[in-house]
Amino acid sequence: MREEGPDKRDEIPARALEANGGTGSNRGNESQARTACAEQAGDKTAKLMEEVLRRENLIEAHKRVKRNKGAPGVDGMTVDELMPYCRKHWKEIRGQLLGETYMPRPIRPKETPKPNGGIRMLGIPVVLDRLIMQALLQVLTPIFDPTFSENSHGFRPGRSTHDAVRRAREYVNEGYDWVVDLDLEKFFDRVNHDVLMSRVARKVKDKRVLRLIRRYLQAGMMIDGLSTPRTEGTPQGSPVSPLLSNILLDELDKELETRGHRFCRYADDVNVYVKSEAAGKRVMASLEKFLSKRLRLKVNREKSAVVRPWEGKFLGYSFLEGARLKTKVSSNSVKRFKKKLKPLWKRGRGRSLKTTIAELNQVITGWVSYYRLSEIQWPFDKLDAWIRHRIRCIIWRQWKTPRTRLRNMRRRGVSFKVAKSAAYSKCGPWRASSLPAMQSAFTNNALKQTGLKSLLDEYRRFAYSM
Repeated sequence: MREEGPDKRDEIPARALEANGGTGSNRGNESQARTACAEQAGDKTAKLMEEVLRRENLIEAHKRVKRNKGAPGVDGMTVDELMPYCRKHWKEIRGQLLGETYMPRPIRPKETPKPNGGIRMLGIPVVLDRLIMQALLQVLTPIFDPTFSENSHGFRPGRSTHDAVRRAREYVNEGYDWVVDLDLEKFFDRVNHDVLMSRVARKVKDKRVLRLIRRYLQAGMMIDGLSTPRTEGTPQGSPVSPLLSNILLDELDKELETRGHRFCRYADDVNVYVKSEAAGKRVMASLEKFLSKRLRLKVNREKSAVVRPWEGKFLGYSFLEGARLKTKVSSNSVKRFKKKLKPLWKRGRGRSLKTTIAELNQVITGWVSYYRLSEIQWPFDKLDAWIRHRIRCIIWRQWKTPRTRLRNMRRRGVSFKVAKSAAYSKCGPWRASSLPAMQSAFTNNALKQTGLKSLLDEYRRFAYSM
């Protein structure tokens, strides 16, 4: 496989089947029409593997894998080494895929902390398997995505968390002010392979593709040099895992639509909106039974609840109670933001302020971009004050000695008496950095001139551009 041009000996033939299935533009069609379209597409997928291995599809998959970067898998191969490897071995790999003898390599486990505590186990496939799974994803998405529910927003082209939050806000302001907040217990670890594959097989008729997907599901985790077989679950971290989760949970979406419920789903985060607590409890009990019986999934009762919208959170957002509910940044999101910056404050003690602010600005821009749907400004203003306090604390630590502190504050226009009182203060760095002398030496405008971005200013900029 080469991006520069075809190699007649090792590369994929230019001729291949055209992509089957619908596109994102089909979403506005009626459910029955979409289903019929999907069934027709499924009948044309008997030779889907050739489409997966089409040269143009693989080149696009390689671009995406390279753009996503990612760590090496168990074989140690990096993204930059993938193309040379494929040029040398693609003929053999392609033959294995077409002949159903290709076996995915074991997955390298990686533990990451969850936002609310605990550990999440991710799986890092080898880069070659990431390429093949990305090629699968690009072919399968047009087949499945047009048939998904309008209330499903996670990991779909042209959709985002903001769409889900807007829809949730609409439901609440329409009077559906009780939320059935469903938490699926260890969803990605508990997916039943047989149940999932039966849903995939409804639209994919190529047995080679089905067998390859199952082998990816069953690829073991490499722990202490031994591959542990996988009998359930989908590895978080593989390109195709989000689509497979949507395929499985689409049955839940269809059930909720049949019952006429208002709901929003983002991956395994499901909120159903009803008009009373009693209705919410009935829906909770019914869905728990449905998920257990039909999809072999378990509801986490400790984390699931029937609550008011302003008592819970959805995708990092919460609501402010009033005549018209307004979205706001949840308190947990603010805590996670502060926790995320903790390593940066420690690193800031031993490097230039300019470097610290440059790294901080990237985090600020990304965070505000995500939470720009908030209709409440005060969390951004409070965080601005907290960040400025932290920056002053870093500066105070970098000055180290009372003599240096006195000299630098005097240079910044602080009177000798005030500067000396602060410089020789017995206060710790956090308290000292909030003294009037430091406030005068580094005013808000002075910190802004160093290049420090304001969350509130960024929020207003995003708000005006929407």
